[in-house]
Amino acid sequence: MKGALIGIAGCLLALLFLVQPGSAAEPRIVGGTEADQPYPFAAALQTTGGEFFCGGSLLQASWVVTAAHCVQGRDPASFTVRVGSNDRTQGGEVAKPDRLVVNPGYNPSGAGGDIAVVHLSAPVTAAPIGLGTATTVGTAVRLLGWGQTCPTVGCGQSPTMLQQLDSHLVDPARCTAPINKDVELCTDSPDGKSGACFGDSGGPEVAQVDGHWALLGVTSRPGDDSPTCAKAPSIYTSAVAYAGWITQLLAPPPPSPSPTPSPAPTPSPAPAPSPAPSPTPSTTPSPTPSA
Repeated sequence: MKGALIGIAGCLLALLFLVQPGSAAEPRIVGGTEADQPYPFAAALQTTGGEFFCGGSLLQASWVVTAAHCVQGRDPASFTVRVGSNDRTQGGEVAKPDRLVVNPGYNPSGAGGDIAVVHLSAPVTAAPIGLGTATTVGTAVRLLGWGQTCPTVGCGQSPTMLQQLDSHLVDPARCTAPINKDVELCTDSPDGKSGACFGDSGGPEVAQVDGHWALLGVTSRPGDDSPTCAKAPSIYTSAVAYAGWITQLLAPPPPSPSPTPSPAPTPSPAPAPSPAPSPTPSTTPSPTPSA
């Protein structure tokens, strides 16, 4: 039953992916405010027809991390990624993906593994975000996304500008939906009516580390199996827990070994000069002495 409920939530998200731009069912964070600073790493995934369907985070010039349920089964050529702009419709850079890698542990009916990386066909110049290193309960976080501002399916219009909401990590037990506490984060709904909603999937959950933003989580799903957003904590895939998997994928391939040069042929030694022939003794008879 619990697995079926997760599947229902995923279907609702998928339903919203099909909505045309500007329609009432497009997304934004519930209870958030317009972003108060640039977040160049925030990525907007949109179909080639212009439909926004998920968020993501730029980790390297050619790599974006998002939720597995955002890209599983999609053709990389069917969507684009905009980074470097808080406005998902203009500015920044638009890149074309050429490869998708979904975490092998992802199961739409279970918990954990809801993370994927998107490789871009050409590098971008927007500043990426680094991975965090700790996800302790009580950590202050900021949620970013272009998701729905009202809590029920189809209840509001999509903003073009990125939204933000401050929250914090809570005990995984606060999320009553199935959760894998080893690789997922339970994030509070600050006032019981604020949080991520449809369309925020794949977007960043960030924290301040030494004066810089670091990626802690990837928006995954509701924490209470409810089709109404923000009534309870939400579940985020821990980017920290999957750091090993991510960095292995992002590592540049080892350089091809240089061809071993063929050894130069060893010159044959010059033949030793033949010794001069010894003089042949004369065969002329010695003169006979006179009598």
